[in-house]
Amino acid sequence: MPSSFYEVDVPIHDTTNPARKGVHVFTGVADSPATALRRAHEVYDAALAAHTAGHEIPGKQQDSWGARGLRPGWQMEWPAAKASLWHNPVSWLTRQPFEL
Repeated sequence: MPSSFYEVDVPIHDTTNPARKGVHVFTGVADSPATALRRAHEVYDAALAAHTAGHEIPGKQQDSWGARGLRPGWQMEWPAAKASLWHNPVSWLTRQPFEL
């Protein structure tokens, strides 16, 4: 299967205040949703390990996956993560209005 650009949405919550919730979004090239989920988890783990060790967070990798904006104290809910093809909300192909 040819590679496409995917989005992985991972629900997150603040460990000190579980009522505070959000979504961490990863994007990159993959050949399937399963590969996209795996790559998102890998780059997150690498970023967290670097941050924990006091090192700079690695930038985007060759396949365009990377992790930025780590939120210490927030828990990623990987079992609830969803991967799908990425659709640019500001593309000229978008026919519906959107909110920022």
